[in-house]
Amino acid sequence: MYDPAELSKKIENIVINENWKKYYRFRATGFYGGIATADVVGCNLRCKFCWSSNSVWNAKNTGKFYSSRQVADALHEIARSKGYTKVRVSGGEPTIGRKHLIVLLDNISPEFLFILETNGILLGADKSYVKELSRFRNLHVRVCLKGCNSEEFSMLTGAEKGFEYQIKALENLRDKRVSFNIALVSAKNEKKQLFDRLNEMGLGNIMVEEEKITLYPHVRKRLDKEGLLHYFE
Repeated sequence: MYDPAELSKKIENIVINENWKKYYRFRATGFYGGIATADVVGCNLRCKFCWSSNSVWNAKNTGKFYSSRQVADALHEIARSKGYTKVRVSGGEPTIGRKHLIVLLDNISPEFLFILETNGILLGADKSYVKELSRFRNLHVRVCLKGCNSEEFSMLTGAEKGFEYQIKALENLRDKRVSFNIALVSAKNEKKQLFDRLNEMGLGNIMVEEEKITLYPHVRKRLDKEGLLHYFE
């Protein structure tokens, strides 16, 4: 097992070079009704259902470095050519490399909604990070919870801890009035424990979407090896 906070530091040393960060592709996708997407290299979790391949599991030898401005320009070009109103960073964990992300957001035109897809670990570990993000009015954060509790989090990610950081991220976003919603990956049929906790936090009205797991061949193979395939078939 591993500590996501420690893995964050290790990955940052690989994918960040001052204000430059590794990305492996820029693309137009149909999610959210159409969105310009920059796929980043590196993550601080090793989810057993992860669809990403080398971008997570072999960050050192994947992608190339781009400045925040270059990423913003690429997203603008794709979005304007397609008539999109939204842009995002996906593929890995975009909150690794705080300075890079903040400068990226500074360079995103207010005409676009920036959707930050994150596991929330770093946003829960440091509330000042959320405070810094809160100044961006064109930001929406999508926090993907890995399980309904700490035990399931560890089962799905192989990490010794981290679920409470995810919950703390929700609290920090709530307190700083940042627009956000929750995505949930869970093998449980009964999710009442999580929803009761969200209600206690005053988040009963926050949208919770079920994250669909696509069983690509490499995903199926990994889940089968971990004895978890039956949960997602």
